[in-house]
Amino acid sequence: MATRDEGPAPHSQVTELLVRWREGDHAALEQLVPLVYEELRRLARSHLRREAAGHSIQSAGLVHEAYLRMVGKDPPDWQNRAHFFGVAARLMREILVDRTRKFRAAKRGAGAGELPLDEAIGLPHQRSVDLILLDDALERLAKLDERQCRIVELRFFAGLSLEETSVALGISEATVSREWTTARLWLRHEIAGPRMA
Repeated sequence: MATRDEGPAPHSQVTELLVRWREGDHAALEQLVPLVYEELRRLARSHLRREAAGHSIQSAGLVHEAYLRMVGKDPPDWQNRAHFFGVAARLMREILVDRTRKFRAAKRGAGAGELPLDEAIGLPHQRSVDLILLDDALERLAKLDERQCRIVELRFFAGLSLEETSVALGISEATVSREWTTARLWLRHEIAGPRMA
């Protein structure tokens, strides 16, 4: 994958290339990768900073593995740049959870894959949470409210703002804010238990 030293590409340019890729234009994918590579690396670094020390993958490796998963199947019905980065964030989360599960199976590794949580989820008296517990809680949330799960993925894992999340999901910023708050409370209860809620 080539890289690019300039700042982020304009949103409209990325969206246009995503639409062309979805419609089968493979040249669009080749043009897209250099435009989004550094932002994908930033996203990967963000994921890896949250993972426990000792992980065996670097940000470039995480980006490449997510990229291979993304291009290895039919492209989703891309809506825009935020949707693309949301999908990338979900794939990176899946990759890290898969790696943690394999590590634990091989080592019976208690404590592997802990993820520091900041105020985004807001677990009181708890600085980190097990990555697999968080993933399991997000899976349960998706069954209850798919949109709230997507909001968490876009806000927490992809690092999108309230405005970017509202654009990605096609809902108002006020709705994103309200459901983000509800989802965080629900996750706090699920992960920390009733005593901590």
